[in-house]
Amino acid sequence: MERFCRPKILPSIVSVHSIEHKFLSRSPRFSSVFANYPLLSCGHSRLMHVHSNTYMRRGILGGRELLHVDRRTWEIQHSTHFLNAYNLTALKAFHSLEKRHQKGLQYANMSSQTVLTRNSSSVASESLQELHSPFTYEAAMEALSSLITGKRRDGNANTDAKYKKLERMSMYVQILGIEKQIADLNIIHVAGTKGKGSTCTFCEAILRESGFKTGLFTSPHLIDVKERFRLNGLEISEGQFLLYFWGCWHQLKDKVTEDLPMPPLFQFLTLLGLKIFVSEKVDVAIIEVGLGGKNDSTNVIQDPTVCGITSLGFDHMEILGDTLEKIASHKAGIFKPQVPAFTVPQLPEAMDVLNQRAHEVEAPLQIVAPLTYERLKGVKLSLSGDHQLANAGLAVSLCKSWLNTTGNWEKLFPNVSYNSLPEAFLRGLSSAYLPGRAQIVHDSCLGLNDQMGSDKSCCGELIFYLDGAHSPESMDACAKWFSNVVKEKIHRPVSSSFSKGENVEDVCSNGCIQQEESKTISKRILLFNCMDMRDPEVILPRLVDICASSGSDFSKAIFVPSISTYSKVTSGSSDIPLSIPSKDLTWQFNLQRVWERIIHGKDIGVNKSVKLKMEAVENSPPPEFLYDDDDISHCNPANGNFSCSAVFPSLPLAVSWLRKSARENPSLRLQVLVTGSLHLVGDVLKLLRR
Repeated sequence: MERFCRPKILPSIVSVHSIEHKFLSRSPRFSSVFANYPLLSCGHSRLMHVHSNTYMRRGILGGRELLHVDRRTWEIQHSTHFLNAYNLTALKAFHSLEKRHQKGLQYANMSSQTVLTRNSSSVASESLQELHSPFTYEAAMEALSSLITGKRRDGNANTDAKYKKLERMSMYVQILGIEKQIADLNIIHVAGTKGKGSTCTFCEAILRESGFKTGLFTSPHLIDVKERFRLNGLEISEGQFLLYFWGCWHQLKDKVTEDLPMPPLFQFLTLLGLKIFVSEKVDVAIIEVGLGGKNDSTNVIQDPTVCGITSLGFDHMEILGDTLEKIASHKAGIFKPQVPAFTVPQLPEAMDVLNQRAHEVEAPLQIVAPLTYERLKGVKLSLSGDHQLANAGLAVSLCKSWLNTTGNWEKLFPNVSYNSLPEAFLRGLSSAYLPGRAQIVHDSCLGLNDQMGSDKSCCGELIFYLDGAHSPESMDACAKWFSNVVKEKIHRPVSSSFSKGENVEDVCSNGCIQQEESKTISKRILLFNCMDMRDPEVILPRLVDICASSGSDFSKAIFVPSISTYSKVTSGSSDIPLSIPSKDLTWQFNLQRVWERIIHGKDIGVNKSVKLKMEAVENSPPPEFLYDDDDISHCNPANGNFSCSAVFPSLPLAVSWLRKSARENPSLRLQVLVTGSLHLVGDVLKLLRR
């Protein structure tokens, strides 16, 4: 049976009829707002409403078909003595909702006006009340932090629990009242060890470029939790987040029992994502599995349109198992009866498990070959690295299957061969964006004193290469990408706009000037940290070997603790102190020991000099640290003298030292690979943005 996308209903303005509050609260579009903010019914309200029947139909002629347009005006006047923080938040959310629908009209090249007025005393009181509102964004972050349990993420560790994880998820969905809406969503569900975030991002961009309203749910976030939720390719606004967050929060909080507590963090965020997508009436929701598949929170989805499995490897073995067969069994848990499924080429032991599970549930499973440069017709993938060809190939097959199942392929691309790539697909593949994965940030001359002005020749270059690889397979891909990209001709931006609080400027973007290569000294630095559940004895040697084999050896390695903690959710605007209280650096020194053994070919026994190491880490390395490559004779780690690596007590201190080094050496180019942890990558991006 074909699934058809729903027509879109857009706001507009015509004549005005006075109505009571209860009429508005019954409106499907706004009922959720008033259900979550009952205090809006207090006081004397006069709301003006006009019936509207503006429809926009997608996926008919490759774009949007206008059926009918009329207009709507709202006017809200509220008595000030009934206003408090609760209904002020609702009013702002209401205003934000109207503004978003107005933007929808603008996006469709239509003129529109959306009017929301409140009496002056109400508006005046808002600024005063806002300071004391318990429903701010920071309050939402505190609420989210309270959901961090510190327990295993497989969800079934508590054998005494009355309900299993997915049973609880189903109950939460019923509490939110979105069970039927989720069943009606056209969902692309993607699991895998590496590449699932990239694959989902490619899918979103392709279908958005094809004319559909998209919703994208990925994890983890790097800087701000809002990153996990995208609508039409854009991170949701703070107003949108607060509207849906507090609505879900109170609905679930009101139903808490001993057997059904508040959902842990990722379960709540999954529910929030589904609530956002059904409320915003997206045409397609692309959902990335968090961990595994069979027991993952996202597997509350029972009827996806199509499923995908990216490349499988060894990760989260403490939860998923210590063999590829066990890991593949978890990933294949997202297969559903009669639902098309696609995967990339896998190792035989993994492929056997996927085939077996697909056969058990009668899911047609196809193996997708990586895209080729010939099929791309000269178009460059927006996500760097040869490994992205496999992710892009999977995304193309998932999107074609989705379009075919929903009855849109023939409507949109009637004259295009099913084996070809339509222009919309090529646009999506060349514009998809996923921060923290093979991302390059040119941080030239940040932190310069004002008197240096715009003279960029007074300092060197500092380029960050960021990739959140943390498994053996993803580290291989990261190493190959880094080895290739550092050999490309380097350009530097004419101005460092990012230092003024704007977006990060990527290297080789428009407005760059070429550095004189003959005078440049390039130093490749590894900035590394990983969780203590990872095995540095596996991932670090692979990184070193691949880079060395291509002539991209590291000059130095720097090991730092991450800023982010696993016990608190913070906003992207939260301050990062330059001086961070001392942390236990035992793990960082262990990473350094592994690194020095790789470089020297033997265990150099750094554990004999704990006192010397702690004294050394209190101060930044001397300037000559960067230039000791050719004089390794005095490198004696056993005596606390390291010329190959350094441990910094904090990430801000390490970034500050790198900036200072580049600032004071005009001929120096520092190429810093940041990897080992997405949390570390996010912390670096947050520091650079500040």
